[in-house]
Amino acid sequence: MRIEATETRKRKWENLKEATGKGHKSTALDAASDYYLKMSGDTTAVPVGAIEQLMERAVEQGSVTPEEIADVLGTEELPVEAETNWSVGTE
Repeated sequence: MRIEATETRKRKWENLKEATGKGHKSTALDAASDYYLKMSGDTTAVPVGAIEQLMERAVEQGSVTPEEIADVLGTEELPVEAETNWSVGTE
């Protein structure tokens, strides 16, 4: 398969390589594709995507914490972590 390499696509591919930390266009595109499929779902491989899971959890619970969001959205391709800190007054 060949994909036309327009200037816009070349810039996107370079930005994607930087964002994913992958050194090659093909591995960066693989990582982005894998993440998209895991998030969107509705495919044979991933029937229920993470976005749908997150929305269902929010409806069931009434709200979700940053930690719960990170737990649902984090993947091998794009790890997500959350940390909540509170402070009152001055230190």
